[in-house]
Amino acid sequence: MTQTETPIISVRDLTKSFGKLQVLNGIDLDLMPGELLSLIGPSGSGKSTLIRCLNMLEIPTSGMFRFKGLEVRRKFRSEGEQIGVGDLRRRVGMVFQHFNLFPHLTVLQNITKGPLVVLKQDAAEAEATAMTLLDEVGLAEKRDVYPTHLSGGQKQRVAIARALAMKPDVLLLDEVTSALDPELVGEVLQVIRRLAETGMTMVLVTHEMSFAADTASRIIFMEQGRIAETGSPEELLHNPKSERLQNFLARFHA
Repeated sequence: MTQTETPIISVRDLTKSFGKLQVLNGIDLDLMPGELLSLIGPSGSGKSTLIRCLNMLEIPTSGMFRFKGLEVRRKFRSEGEQIGVGDLRRRVGMVFQHFNLFPHLTVLQNITKGPLVVLKQDAAEAEATAMTLLDEVGLAEKRDVYPTHLSGGQKQRVAIARALAMKPDVLLLDEVTSALDPELVGEVLQVIRRLAETGMTMVLVTHEMSFAADTASRIIFMEQGRIAETGSPEELLHNPKSERLQNFLARFHA
């Protein structure tokens, strides 16, 4: 990464309010190509709201938001030097805590639906891509299975494959292991680790501190809707500056 490289995502003074409740308060953030950025912090600190703002599932109340140098506009379609919400969501993929798979579709159909409808791929190309991704997440044999017959870890791996089938520039992962039984967490983290090794740009909201320490390029600690501290895993997890972060981390060390 060079100093002249353009951030994939850049936000300045980003705020988000729900009525009188201000959830994000002046966020400044640059996400560089190939980074795995981990967001940590207590519940209610704004982590999930921030990650949802990064592909406009939540529309920011105010602030500047750029994607690859283009201003993100609040209308659906792109114009000139602005990128619309529709194009942004196609290029910034999202994986949710509770999978959000279509229960009436098979694993293969879940993965191919977006490429067929949004990217206008032909069926053969979409299926070939889906099978490659299923093989990469270790679920090729589940292609014709419905989500109700999958474990939580398998559903989450399918959800990751579905997001990747859209060929995103950035992958957002919102507490993707928090709904899983402990013994299933490892299989999902292994997939994310492999993606990081390929240079996939990702933002990960997580409580898996050991995984963040081993894998993240950079960690952000959020508190009360603000970025309280940011730095490398070594700086943030092993040498926290603030007493608040020290107390937060003590829960995990214990």
